[in-house]
Amino acid sequence: MNTRQFLSISLMTYAMTTALGCELKKTATKPLIVKAVNAVKKEDSNTVKIALLLDTSNSMDGLINQAKSQLWDIVNKFSYAKCGNENRPKLEIALYQYGNDRLSSQEGYIQQVLGFSNDLDEISEKLFSLTTKGGEEFCGKVIETSLQQLDWGNNPDHLKMIFIAGNEPFTQGKLNYKTAVTHAKEKEVIVNTIFCGNYEHGIQTAWKNGATMTGGEYIAINHNQEVTHIETPYDKLIIELNTKLNNTYISYGRQGAAKMKMQRTQDTNAMNLKEDVAIKRAVSKSSRLYRNSSWDLVDANDDNEFDITTISKEELPAELKDKTPSELQSYIKNKKIARTKIQKEIQELHKKRAAYINENQKENTKGALESAMFLAIKKQAQKKNYHWE
Repeated sequence: MNTRQFLSISLMTYAMTTALGCELKKTATKPLIVKAVNAVKKEDSNTVKIALLLDTSNSMDGLINQAKSQLWDIVNKFSYAKCGNENRPKLEIALYQYGNDRLSSQEGYIQQVLGFSNDLDEISEKLFSLTTKGGEEFCGKVIETSLQQLDWGNNPDHLKMIFIAGNEPFTQGKLNYKTAVTHAKEKEVIVNTIFCGNYEHGIQTAWKNGATMTGGEYIAINHNQEVTHIETPYDKLIIELNTKLNNTYISYGRQGAAKMKMQRTQDTNAMNLKEDVAIKRAVSKSSRLYRNSSWDLVDANDDNEFDITTISKEELPAELKDKTPSELQSYIKNKKIARTKIQKEIQELHKKRAAYINENQKENTKGALESAMFLAIKKQAQKKNYHWE
């Protein structure tokens, strides 16, 4: 085989791997070239980007409450996703609100609440900051704005989705929704529409067409549906373990103390909403998707590039300032051992809890928003070679 033939075969192999959307298992041939290709893909592949566009006009209190409570259902289900043979995809969520009189009329009553983020505490905080007030609901405008403002990237392996939820005609506003969804398709962003109301009425007011133009899903939900909480023998145990889990975090840096406080605050927000939500949040905190290396020394220490000696004493909590680097490393190691044990216990209880709920489940025990979103995510993720355990 001459050099030109070898290079041609190598390029064809790379193109086939990229087209699948996820990495395949490494082959035994030419390990040096395979290693180089995989190094690039591991850095920037296997990411799901979801922009959640929520109508926060007067009639949408039920929708906002569902978003606050069912975020954790989506995260927990997504934590089991695999890309290709063994890789775990990342999850980033952005949040917009629209249709609220408190927002600028010049901006079309639209606000970016949060850009793409994998910080689950921050996402929760922003959801709990939303309040409703009457306004004009311009679906085309908010879709177009999210396409322009967010960093969607150009990686063909990324799964990029918009979920827009509301209850007024999809056609409102000066910007034609067809123009916005055409731009979404050009960026390979799938638009999924969630109409809060009667299924046929959503079709008549163009919500279905807004989705089908990009290959997305159209779903109608009862946004005021109350989800029945099924008590299980495992609920209190999970909540108690969550408190123990919080004690394994070691704050550092300028934002450490504030981020740790946010963690506790979002626990409280979840509990105040419903005990069931607090339980699901605790499960999320025991999953691979809950990482806080920017402010927690235990998560940071898992990074191969992290060097504990570069952390100044001023960045540490008071009780750790006098420890030597070796003492600090030992302290972090012990916290890591404790955290791993607690997370494993939570996950085991979660499986038992899920089995108990399935046995005792009746109508209205599943969240409408969560079910709608996960149905679309799973269907569209399969096209990128994702699957669930």
